[in-house]
Amino acid sequence: MALVTDDRFDHTTFLSPFSWRYGTNDMRRIWSQYHQRLLWRRVWTALAEAQAELGLIADEQARDIRLHMADIDLGRAQAIEAEIHHDLMAELRAFAEQCAVGGGVLHLGATSADIQDNADALRLIEALDEILAALKALLAGLADRIDATAETACIGFTHIQPAEPTTLGYRLAQYGQDLLGDWSELARVRGLLRGKGIKGAVGTGASYAELLEALPGTPGDLERGVMDRLGLAAFTVTTQTYPRKQDWLVVNALAGLAASLSKFALDLRVLQSPPFGEWAEPFREKQVGSSAMPFKRNPITAEKINSLARYLASLPRVAWDNAALSVLERTLDDSANRRLVLPQAFLTASALLQASRRLFAEMRVDLGAVERNLAVWGTFSAVERVLMQLARRGADRQEMHERLRQHSMTAWAQVAETGINPLYELLASDSDIVAVMTPDELRRLLDARAYVGDAPRLARVLAAQIRQALD
Repeated sequence: MALVTDDRFDHTTFLSPFSWRYGTNDMRRIWSQYHQRLLWRRVWTALAEAQAELGLIADEQARDIRLHMADIDLGRAQAIEAEIHHDLMAELRAFAEQCAVGGGVLHLGATSADIQDNADALRLIEALDEILAALKALLAGLADRIDATAETACIGFTHIQPAEPTTLGYRLAQYGQDLLGDWSELARVRGLLRGKGIKGAVGTGASYAELLEALPGTPGDLERGVMDRLGLAAFTVTTQTYPRKQDWLVVNALAGLAASLSKFALDLRVLQSPPFGEWAEPFREKQVGSSAMPFKRNPITAEKINSLARYLASLPRVAWDNAALSVLERTLDDSANRRLVLPQAFLTASALLQASRRLFAEMRVDLGAVERNLAVWGTFSAVERVLMQLARRGADRQEMHERLRQHSMTAWAQVAETGINPLYELLASDSDIVAVMTPDELRRLLDARAYVGDAPRLARVLAAQIRQALD
């Protein structure tokens, strides 16, 4: 490989945050210029070898092309591109210059999309495999944490108001269930990915039919020979490009993953707020929370997840337009934005998974705060248990509901004023209630820790489903 330096690109000019800040090195490699050009050369080489197999070019020409397939020279290609303003053709000329024997037959019968779109499909597969591997690791760790906290009772919240108790494991299982759905959808889309195949300028394969007219092979034979070498299935029919609906399916699946991770991150931010105080993301010893307020412990990782997820959520719209607004056999108004949308969608997704895996693994749970909130607010939800028992023992359900409501509202107001919940005392002093049940029974029913229903079992079932899916 000939390396290239370019004084246009340094820290005195704009560089994308994806170049170093967001995303993994593996994902940056997949979407690098070097890797793209290597994939282009793989397609050109597969085409030459399939053509040699059908007698269209000489075997020694194909061997020469194979010999120089990995000799990327970005400097030479960029110099050519500066003159001809076509990056793929510039790479083709640089490749051909290296192949003294086979250079003259490179790209024979092909159009640019025969090379570009098959290479893009290969990159989509590689990138999805990276995402699936990262998501698998995240889900495996999350399943363990769901199991470990399946019975840890905590107060649930609806409308961001205290509701009935749930368990920490059951809450985590909600995220696990969404992410397991994302795993399935990403794997499904991965299985659908196709290359354009070798079909020429408008998808008919006319140029290849012309070249093979006097030979025994057919355009279909040629395409199979190329695609088998690439290990890539081909769409049955295409225009000049593969259907851009494929890009939308991929980006939309990534956006779905972002939605699941964003939901978790937002919940963490809420629960890290001091009035809740139950969850917190890890805070390093020398980490600075604010330039103005030295005491701040802001949930910066969760906020980053929400921010990046919001960006990724916007990208399916661009991919949708590329699919819906490409006129007839092809217009080029998708080309420039695909250079942005595809790599940035994957780099964003990889950054989200990287940050989320750390939060799921290292998120701190303040069990003291969990118990405190459950003691203060869980008692109110346990009133439903009292109501059911009163009704079962013959009390008038509607009358008891109103009486319990009045006591609850009185207690709620005192909690807001003093932070102390007097509900048990209010109920235990109600003669009509204690006529039906003893104060000890009342105290037991108001213990919200036991009012979590089937949550522990269901959390463990979900954890087992995750493990089964990942096997």
